[in-house]
Amino acid sequence: MDIGKKIKRLRILNNLTQEELSQRCDLSKGFISQIERNLTSPSIATLMDILEALGTDIKDFFNEPEDDKVVYTKEDIFFSENEELNHKIEWLIPNAQKNKMEPILLTLKPHSRSNIDDPHEGEEFGYVLSGRIYLHLGETRYEINKGESFYFKSHKKHYIENPYKEKAKLLWISCPPNF
Repeated sequence: MDIGKKIKRLRILNNLTQEELSQRCDLSKGFISQIERNLTSPSIATLMDILEALGTDIKDFFNEPEDDKVVYTKEDIFFSENEELNHKIEWLIPNAQKNKMEPILLTLKPHSRSNIDDPHEGEEFGYVLSGRIYLHLGETRYEINKGESFYFKSHKKHYIENPYKEKAKLLWISCPPNF
């Protein structure tokens, strides 16, 4: 059971910010954030205080069945920017590394590239949303324009490059997760 995830879900269902929940429990906002991200675990007494503020109790909290999440919103997106390579990765599905595939949005600024991936098991798919890119797959380079897609087995070294003056954005899916 993912305690942090369940606390976050209950907090959001109660229309509370982390700060509002922390005030109701006499805890710091940072501590609530760490609990929700599973960076720390609350004591039983603290967990009971949090659950009381969320309108539930420890018995119901642990007996509640977990539904698989189907719809993801902007708030679920985690992103990382690589200043050296001049790109931004947005993970569209949190904790996708536990799934069979991992979708990301990759934004490449002009004259930039993605990380170079060594050969690995699996397959990859991409769809160019804007701009144009080069897919480097082994020793071969493919030009891919807006509205076009790519699909390949990941058994060769590969990366995406944007040598152009406009930014490029693409949906990229790796199966199994590799980003």
